[in-house]
Amino acid sequence: MQSNNMHYNNLITNSFVICSIILFSVPQSFNQNVGPTVKMTNGQVWPKPVMQHVYDEYLTFEPENFHFNITGYSCDDLQDAFKRYNSMLFLKATKTFKQNTSLPKDLIIGKMEVLNVQMTNPCENYPSLNMDEKYEIIINNSSGLLLASSIWGILRGLETFSQLVYLETDGSTFVIRRTSIVDYPKFRHRGFLLDTSRHYFSIESITKTLDAMSYSKMNVFHWHMVDDQSFPYQSSAFPNLSERGAFGKSAIYTKDDVRRVIKHAQLRGIRVIPEFDTPGHTLSWGLGGVPGLLTECSDSDPNHFGPIDPTVEENYNFIGTLLSEVSELFQDNYLHLGGDEVDSSCWTTNKKIQNFMHRNNMKNVVELKDYYFANMFNITRNLKTVPIVWEEIFDENIHLDTNTVVHVWKDSYDYSIVSKVMKSGHPVLFSSCWYVNYIKYGTDWPNFYRCDPTAEVGDNRLFLGGEACMWGEFVDDTNLLPLTWPRTSAVAEVLWSHTLNETEAKYRIEEHVCRMRRRGIPAQPANGPSYCHY
Repeated sequence: MQSNNMHYNNLITNSFVICSIILFSVPQSFNQNVGPTVKMTNGQVWPKPVMQHVYDEYLTFEPENFHFNITGYSCDDLQDAFKRYNSMLFLKATKTFKQNTSLPKDLIIGKMEVLNVQMTNPCENYPSLNMDEKYEIIINNSSGLLLASSIWGILRGLETFSQLVYLETDGSTFVIRRTSIVDYPKFRHRGFLLDTSRHYFSIESITKTLDAMSYSKMNVFHWHMVDDQSFPYQSSAFPNLSERGAFGKSAIYTKDDVRRVIKHAQLRGIRVIPEFDTPGHTLSWGLGGVPGLLTECSDSDPNHFGPIDPTVEENYNFIGTLLSEVSELFQDNYLHLGGDEVDSSCWTTNKKIQNFMHRNNMKNVVELKDYYFANMFNITRNLKTVPIVWEEIFDENIHLDTNTVVHVWKDSYDYSIVSKVMKSGHPVLFSSCWYVNYIKYGTDWPNFYRCDPTAEVGDNRLFLGGEACMWGEFVDDTNLLPLTWPRTSAVAEVLWSHTLNETEAKYRIEEHVCRMRRRGIPAQPANGPSYCHY
């Protein structure tokens, strides 16, 4: 045993010598991979402002002595925003630090004590497509100014101010750089779609998503609430729809749940647009006990159903009553009617439907679909809501109401369909290459950042903007937030910022990931190996 121990000790000694030689004789070029792949910025804004001038002077904070000061109009929503941002501005580091601040003392010119907030118009109750989100910020000596004409501009400005404040490397000193900013969005509709039918998402996950949206200045939550797999919306008029069509009693959104989401969104300048997709994607609707709602696909198989039966007049009364309830609850002027991926094979095999088509001189199922949407547009006109439909409805030359918005999604980097829609006189939303449920290993936020239809649309006001889409087949509460962020932040910058620079953006998005994590959003790594120093 003694000789074996000696042999073992010799091996250890030799290994240590060899490792030491290797360690201390590493070529200089070998060290280029040490540390983060991309070094994060400090106090830089996401999405990038339109105009910003920075000065090489800094102010520190004594958090207990800083306050917001109202010099213009005020309202409860503004006071709520102050409380929210006060809680985010000075989040303490969760790690222990020993290093000193990296700023030379001669660059620190004083302490930041107050941000004067001047809103020049009274608060509006609910955000809209044409809300004014412009703001200006000036950070000087011991005070700063945030100026905007609306509560929506103030909210965007407060987010920017909160991002200008950062924690120094000593882990205890908060600083802000002298700067002036004029900022406003490139496009009016900057949205995120969440599909809550394939998996049920808790209200907490949805409100966290709204928080994260506000951190990237997104302003529309597109709630794809129901689909084939489940009907979680609890209707007062038709309670059996959720009673029988939801995954379970604990997987239902009550009206109080919806109101909570809408209020949470409104306080952050975010609209909530519901989607009730028809006539396809409606199998879960068929469980709600509405006679004749879905098309029977076969006489021999009475349990095989297809899309909504467009020949049954009572179906339009049912849909009108449901959408009237939905429209009143959700408040927004827009309502997404869906219309995508309609499997019309059941319409072609159903004898009753074929007889209806023959009596009404319809040559094909496209004309039947045209008939269906003519009825749907009658409903939206009566509700005084603006309809949104998926791209297929336009592609199939369905007659659209003049104000109908076409939501383009099918061909990833082909922007020509956008121009085609606008030439027809219809407003357009774009999502084609912003499906964030598609994932791959590695750095993929640039794929969404490089998708930019701006050159194609120019300053045409018919282009409203676009949406990142998170479809829910393989997404639930456990992975929603990491999969969504920061990839959706890339979409947000494309839709907000007037100048895009991927090389420069990668450093800012690295900071933005750390910022979101600090605020409780578990954003995934953006660029590879990294470390948030707070």
